Amino acid sequence: MGFRFVLLLVGSLLSLPAAAQTPTAPITPDSTVATAPAPAPLQLLYPARQRPQRLWTQPATLRVAVPLTLVGVAWLSSQDNALRRMKLEIQEETQEAFPAFNTHGADDYTRHVPVVAAYALQVAGVKGERGIVPFSLIYLLAHHLNMGVTSNLKRLCQEQRPDNPTDFSSFPSSHTSEAFMTATLLHEQYGKVSPWISVGGYAVATATGTMRVLRNRHWVTDVVAGAGIGFLSAEAVWRLYPAMTRLLPSKLAHKLLLVPTYAPGGGLGVSMAIRH
Repeated sequence: MGFRFVLLLVGSLLSLPAAAQTPTAPITPDSTVATAPAPAPLQLLYPARQRPQRLWTQPATLRVAVPLTLVGVAWLSSQDNALRRMKLEIQEETQEAFPAFNTHGADDYTRHVPVVAAYALQVAGVKGERGIVPFSLIYLLAHHLNMGVTSNLKRLCQEQRPDNPTDFSSFPSSHTSEAFMTATLLHEQYGKVSPWISVGGYAVATATGTMRVLRNRHWVTDVVAGAGIGFLSAEAVWRLYPAMTRLLPSKLAHKLLLVPTYAPGGGLGVSMAIRH
């Protein structure tokens, strides 16, 4: 029963990005004026001009309410209640079913796979929703927001890890939050190109969280909370980015240059410079 509950939770995580987005108005076929397309400017901080959309529609409400509910329910499991007893039962049954499971560190890398795929598609010439520089800025901001929320919750909640009672950094799972954050950015950037890109990104993110539970590094509720936090971090930055760019002076925005960086130990980041 407990392991079936794990599969049900995994299925609910995969359903998070399923909310429909508002389609843009089609071009009327009876237009009689033909105009030559203007040359595309160098896309730096500013995204292409789009028709303004309402940020708070019913699907958007659900996209916020569902992850927040998952995070709240997962946090309640840290108290002495039925949720905590269910969490312990699920972990016990999982370890009985997979006693020698070992990923050999694969979950340390799979959390970055969706964002690597996004850059690979960009290099291959597949056009995304936003240019490589805006996408890099969004990734950088979402990464820091996600890590800030996750690390502060770890410090406040002080949840013991299932494999090490002396380690109080279990809730929420930072591996899972990072994986779902990158998967959500991949979905927003290339989900309209092909839904299978979104499916692949969220499948990798779900596999990352599942591996954390099977390795006994996290409770299933840690993974559920991490997924919700990662999803919300990416969505918040992606939606607010156009408004944030309008706060910068135009001359300064077009002089900024971003370069992706890699730090020893698996850290990814972006360096920023100002061109004279």
